[in-house]
Amino acid sequence: MGQIVFKGMKTIDQIHAELDTATERRGELWHLLSGGHEQALADELHELEERIAALWDEHRALKARERSGDRDEIIKRARHEERLARAA
Repeated sequence: MGQIVFKGMKTIDQIHAELDTATERRGELWHLLSGGHEQALADELHELEERIAALWDEHRALKARERSGDRDEIIKRARHEERLARAA
């Protein structure tokens, strides 16, 4: 099954690969921090947690687009249908 790629968006496989790398690094950071607190590691972990959350958001958005189409097109169709209903 082929993946739909929207302009400027990554594929699901690219997102998964980046998530795998990020979660592996997160595990390493947790292990390093378990030996004692270092601010630089804690800062990196915080940034990594934000990146992982953003990747999951991107993943969900891409899956929704694959399932339902472009958000702007959906809104455009809905507004058009609403105008038609009001005119009827």
